[in-house]
Amino acid sequence: MVLPIALRVLPIALSLTFAAAIVFLAGASPLQVAASLWYGAFGTFDSAARVISTLAPLLLCACGLIFTFAAGLYNLGIEGQITLGAIGTTFALRTFQDILPPPLVILLGIIAGIGAGILWGLLAGFLNVYGKVSEIFAGLGLNFVAQGLALYLIFGPWQRAGIASMSGTELFDESLWLPAIDRTEASPISLILALLGVALTLILIRGTYFGLQLRAVGQNLRAAYLLGIPALRQLLGAFAICGAFAGLAGALQVLAVFHRLIPSISSNLGFLGLLVVMLVGSGILWILPVALFFSALNIGSLQLPLSLSLESSLAGVIQGTLVLFAILGRGLKKFQ
Repeated sequence: MVLPIALRVLPIALSLTFAAAIVFLAGASPLQVAASLWYGAFGTFDSAARVISTLAPLLLCACGLIFTFAAGLYNLGIEGQITLGAIGTTFALRTFQDILPPPLVILLGIIAGIGAGILWGLLAGFLNVYGKVSEIFAGLGLNFVAQGLALYLIFGPWQRAGIASMSGTELFDESLWLPAIDRTEASPISLILALLGVALTLILIRGTYFGLQLRAVGQNLRAAYLLGIPALRQLLGAFAICGAFAGLAGALQVLAVFHRLIPSISSNLGFLGLLVVMLVGSGILWILPVALFFSALNIGSLQLPLSLSLESSLAGVIQGTLVLFAILGRGLKKFQ
């Protein structure tokens, strides 16, 4: 009983010790860094709102990745799926903004974002299942294609009138923005959609025959196929579901955060979602607190250069070491 608990606590303690050592080497106090991170994340209403605005798409990305991880897949193409979702949403908004009522345009934008994410996810799936291309390489390649497409649209057909700018396309009219709290980036609708995504993920993975089959495929693809499980269909389904969640995250980046298409629309949330899922493993209920912690680290780290003259990338070091030692802890459990 004591050993399993120790194997859970030890990785966290080691990662925090490692992070503290790095802070010492940088010439700062770990307590000062912790206080600065907390203030940067929750010290003001605006900063707390930014934490929530980052949390919603991060939760959606993590939910989508749960499905591909359950199927034994490392879907590194999620960044491209977010970008395609944002492109799909931008296309829908630009097409219908002068034709239909704003609420309907927003709904169509969300649907278009989800559809574009599914398309990009399935493309990675087909390359993996039928082209025998590793999902890692297929995903990374499609990320570059999606980024290139976004840049082409921003500097080409969708460029701002008379200017091509890295700030992105023209801002959409405020009637096409999701409602926010006190004109911040925090949208209650985004957070509700993300929480519904967590609930749906929990139900599908833990409470349905589809989830059971998906986990069987992830454990042993050949054995699952021999037992009559439609393994290829399950793999493509995992890619499609992950693409849908990522596409919705991209749609929310346009509708609730940036209100336009920008070159870095994904904000690396897909890769951050990978860290979240690698840390929580199959513990779906842990997605919410871990994603909140990572979101707070991301926003809070912006305070480090201002208050302590430290690089904001220190937050990435803490996140990475947490994941690294968590994986190490799971590896040690196999030797119990």
